[in-house]
Amino acid sequence: MKTKDSKTVLVSYNVNDPNAGLSNTRDLSRFKMFLYDTGLFVTLMFKEKDFTENELYEKLLSDKLGVNLGYLYENVVAQCLAANGNELYYHTILNEKSKHNYEIHFILARKNKIVPLEIKSSGYKTHKSLDVFTEKFSDRILKRYLVYTKDMSKDQDIYCIPVYMVPYL
Repeated sequence: MKTKDSKTVLVSYNVNDPNAGLSNTRDLSRFKMFLYDTGLFVTLMFKEKDFTENELYEKLLSDKLGVNLGYLYENVVAQCLAANGNELYYHTILNEKSKHNYEIHFILARKNKIVPLEIKSSGYKTHKSLDVFTEKFSDRILKRYLVYTKDMSKDQDIYCIPVYMVPYL
């Protein structure tokens, strides 16, 4: 049995040429994996001993835990998207100067266009990956979303939505 078929992990494939037919350009050798159960992911992420204290969960839920929660928020979004029947895809663009990748965390196909999502676990003042992606593929984009932990807003043509709104995309 394949790992994906076990329904314990979600697989997001890199797409080489993001377009409406995302599965046509997915790269099976480049992928990210997420846990199907975000609650289990949180438990495993912070498991320091046999029993995880409730104080840890309280700090996590009240945004008072001083750790990088980016991958946790990506996992939440992956779980929401998959639960609504979406296949998971992402795209990276190499910055030639810094040799660092810009990453669009998720790409959805809608109508005959694509919808890129950039996930932020904290501040949203910059969305460089979304901007670089838009410069390169603007003619293919239907809407752009920044998913974050704040209230719903709009930054020019970018829809900034709280994480709990992802199931409605």
